[in-house]
Amino acid sequence: MSDPRTIHSLLDQYSDSHRNPTNELIHFVCVPLIMLSLLGFLWWLHPLVAIAAVAACLAYYWKLSRPFSAGMLVMALVMLGILAALPPMTVLPLCIAMFVLAWIGQFIGHMIEGKKPSFFDDLRFLLIGPLFVLSFLYRRFNLAY
Repeated sequence: MSDPRTIHSLLDQYSDSHRNPTNELIHFVCVPLIMLSLLGFLWWLHPLVAIAAVAACLAYYWKLSRPFSAGMLVMALVMLGILAALPPMTVLPLCIAMFVLAWIGQFIGHMIEGKKPSFFDDLRFLLIGPLFVLSFLYRRFNLAY
């Protein structure tokens, strides 16, 4: 078996509970919404807190895969740009609603799948979920990761 810390091994483990096409589709929508809402919570505290969290996550992604870290940087910049464009008073209520609805979607997807979410076994998978979504885009455009 390959080293469990490699990106390919982590994605393989994550995909074991994400094979149902409906669950995958739900994840393609809900994982980015959860990311945006979490960044929004941090942004609401202070924009620098959100930026620091992005930097920490990007450092982890850099260790796993430089191409993925580049993709996640683009996603994070887009999300931070959205948050910066929102009226400050709307950030927290909007992010609470997104967070709750997206997690409901995730759990519905796992009920359809018939398997528990991966992060129940390993919290790292909370950071691998966005890479799982990004991996479909990379494969679609023949980008190595």
